[in-house]
Amino acid sequence: MSLRPTLETRKAVPTMEGAGVKLHRAFGFQDPSELDPFLLFDDFRNERPEDFLRGFPWHPHRGIETITYVLSGTVEHGDSLGNTGTLGAGDVQWMTAGSGIMHQEMPQGNAQGQMHGFQLWGNLPAAQKMTAPRYQDVQSKEIPEVIDDDGTVVRVVVGEFWGKTGPVDGIAADPQYLDISIPAGVKKTFKIDTYRRAFAYIFEGAAAFADASDPSGVLLEKEVAGEEVNIRDMSGNRTLVRFGTGDEVTVQAGEEGVRFLLISGAPIAEPVAWHGPIVMNTREELRQAMAELRNGTFIRPAH
Repeated sequence: MSLRPTLETRKAVPTMEGAGVKLHRAFGFQDPSELDPFLLFDDFRNERPEDFLRGFPWHPHRGIETITYVLSGTVEHGDSLGNTGTLGAGDVQWMTAGSGIMHQEMPQGNAQGQMHGFQLWGNLPAAQKMTAPRYQDVQSKEIPEVIDDDGTVVRVVVGEFWGKTGPVDGIAADPQYLDISIPAGVKKTFKIDTYRRAFAYIFEGAAAFADASDPSGVLLEKEVAGEEVNIRDMSGNRTLVRFGTGDEVTVQAGEEGVRFLLISGAPIAEPVAWHGPIVMNTREELRQAMAELRNGTFIRPAH
C-alpha cells in the first residue's frame, strides 16, 4: 500500500456568482489538468438570505456534468426541457449537460434562513460531450450510510465503499463521492484506486492528513505500511486538500472531530477549451457553441 502525498492545502476563496450569490470557491477556472476530471468546486454556505436568494437565473451548460449536494435549505431548479424540482437537505442532483441545456437554480434557506450546499463540475470526454442531457435526482434517504465501530460515518453518494454502492450511476469519470464524518481524535485510512485523481474538502471541524513525502510536521507514528508518515498541521473549515498518486489517504481528526468530502475520479486527459459554463475540446467548438447561443440553436431537439 502507498500513501498519497499531500500536494497542496489551500483555503477556498470568497467569490460571487449568479445574480449575486456569495460563495467560496475551492478551485475552478485555473489549470484544468490539476484535478482532471473535475473542473470547479463551490461551497455555497450562507447564513443570510440576502447573500443567496437572488440565485442562479437561466444560464447555459454544455460539455460537462454538474453535481449539486445540499446540506441545509433547498434549491429549486428548472430547465429548458421542462424539468422542475426541489432539492432538500441531504439530496443530490447529478446533471449531465451533454449537448446543451438552459437551466436555473434558486436556493431557498431553511427556517433559520441558512443555506448550505456544494456544486462540483465534472468534465465529459469528447465522445460524450454532445450526448442528450439527463438528470439523476437522488433523495437523501436513497444515499447509503455506513457507520464504523469507532463512530466514523460515511455517506456514499457515488461509487462503491465499504460494501455499499451509491445511487448515482453511468458517470463518465467513474467517480467516488463520499461525505465522511470522523469523531474527535480518531485516525482513519481510506482506500482510493491508484488511477484516480483525488481531493478532500473540509467543511466542519479540523483534521490533518498524513503525508509520506513531507518531513515537516508532527510525527504521529514511525511507520504505516512500510512508509514513514508525518502529519501536517490541522486544516479546518473550507480547506481543500489535493493529493498525489497512491492508493490510500490517512486522516487524523481534531479535537472537535471533522466532516469532509473525499472525491476522486478517473482523469480524462484530453484538451480543454473552456468559456464560463461551456467546456469543449477545441476553440472552434467553443465558437460554435457561442454562435448557437446567439442564433437560438443551442438546445438540440430530443430524439
